[in-house]
Amino acid sequence: MADYTRLTPDLAVSPQLQPEDLAGLAGDGFRVVINNRPDGEAEDQPEHRAMEQAAREAGLTYHYQPVVASEIDDQDARRFAELVDRQPGPVLAFCRTGNRCGKLWERARQLRE
Repeated sequence: MADYTRLTPDLAVSPQLQPEDLAGLAGDGFRVVINNRPDGEAEDQPEHRAMEQAAREAGLTYHYQPVVASEIDDQDARRFAELVDRQPGPVLAFCRTGNRCGKLWERARQLRE
């Protein structure tokens, strides 16, 4: 079972997911998954193509938006916000710990103000 934190009613963030977690997320009502973790950050990390396939099998829309936490810029935040906003939520975004996804959302909120 995936462990996630809701940031808004339509957005939650999570640490690294495994392909087998995605069916449970669909059961929890999520409709979209955003992967913010670049492939190859860790040896035990599933590649994004495996995650995409598992998401589709679970009936979820999948987006791959890899970002490096120390290099997040306004363009990354805007792209993340577009992915969240244009989707029929709720959306779950994940990375290694969930913090990178939260930073993307926070930066996107600041850009809107």
